[in-house]
Amino acid sequence: MSGFRGFWNGLDWSVLTDMLFSVLPALLCVTLHELSHGLAAYCLGDDTAKRDGRLSLNPLRHIDWMGLAMMVVFHFGWAKPVRVDMRRFTKVSPKTGMALTAAAGPLCNLLLSALLLFVYGLLYRPLARTGASFASVALRMVATTSYLSLAMGLFNLIPISPLDGSKVLFAFLPPAQYEKLMRYERYGMILLLVAVATGILRTPLSSAADWLFDRMNVLVRLGAAVWSGVAG
Repeated sequence: MSGFRGFWNGLDWSVLTDMLFSVLPALLCVTLHELSHGLAAYCLGDDTAKRDGRLSLNPLRHIDWMGLAMMVVFHFGWAKPVRVDMRRFTKVSPKTGMALTAAAGPLCNLLLSALLLFVYGLLYRPLARTGASFASVALRMVATTSYLSLAMGLFNLIPISPLDGSKVLFAFLPPAQYEKLMRYERYGMILLLVAVATGILRTPLSSAADWLFDRMNVLVRLGAAVWSGVAG
């Protein structure tokens, strides 16, 4: 028994902790991203996502394991695409419906990032005062999730198929060019994987995410100010 205890106490739990700090935020960001696509399409008249069971907070319904791994390792990734039937849009034109549905995912990520930064500022002082070990863990989880959500939102705005940015861009093209580009959408994934694997996108995207994340820290100060006003 003493040997087992020595083995247990000697384990390096930092690796597991680091994985949890990457995987759990990634699951939340991916789930809300894809759910937003499905909800947007449903509100515009297309119930395909609902029939596919994608209007769900269950991460397993949305995960693309390769995209999740990319997000954990590189902080930029994707999920299983939500099926959309353009013909079912009854409240807008098919192109407009696709653009709005595509934009809903990145927009959700950006809003989630902003909300979590505000929550971080709101909770920082009361949690720090407790001196409990869970306080630093909770704050780190909030900050990590905020950054990953921001990075995912920016990544998906890139106008390369099948990322959301391409569908938003295609909506502004004339019908003939739109139809032509949609036929080549399948090759975009190959281009995307090459870009990620070679690191071409990593530096500019990381720089953009870092720059915007720094500017959004004003929301942390706002949250802290709100807490000071309530506590005072």
